[in-house]
Amino acid sequence: MTRLFGTDGVRGLANRDLTAGLALELAQATAAVLTTGRRAEQRRESGRRPVAVVARDPRVSGEFIIAAVSAGLASSGVDVLDAGVIPTPAAAFLISDIGADFGVMISASHNPAPDNGIKIFAFGGTKLPDDVEDRIESYIGHDTLMPIGGDVGRIRRFADAEDRYVVHLLSTLPHR
Repeated sequence: MTRLFGTDGVRGLANRDLTAGLALELAQATAAVLTTGRRAEQRRESGRRPVAVVARDPRVSGEFIIAAVSAGLASSGVDVLDAGVIPTPAAAFLISDIGADFGVMISASHNPAPDNGIKIFAFGGTKLPDDVEDRIESYIGHDTLMPIGGDVGRIRRFADAEDRYVVHLLSTLPHR
């Protein structure tokens, strides 16, 4: 089997290579891998669920892909903050800014419009190392322990995502 992750996430022709089913399974596998460790345990001990920021570019297929990713994360017990249509650097910034456990950007960057992609960011809005991507891939198609009832995650709009990013951008400009 060929490696699912490429140089910058998982990409392909929307609804042929990159289906809603694959997006859902990839999100569940991502949650299984990225919600382990000390930070996740501390969050759970304080009665909070892991948090992920999701965002997308304006491609039409982004709507169904982000819905599948959000469902996969929430069904795995992750609270999802949907930042809507924003640039990829904004997603990375927001993940870091709010201290989210990880994030997912739906975009195929410079690839043709019929394509789309799923880029996963680690804590701090950084790129995932290849070995973590490999671990995520190894979880796809395998049953993992899923929360039930009220223990599933919530999906909410990230209401001030754009404003936070604009304030950040303005803060990087020289003052006159």
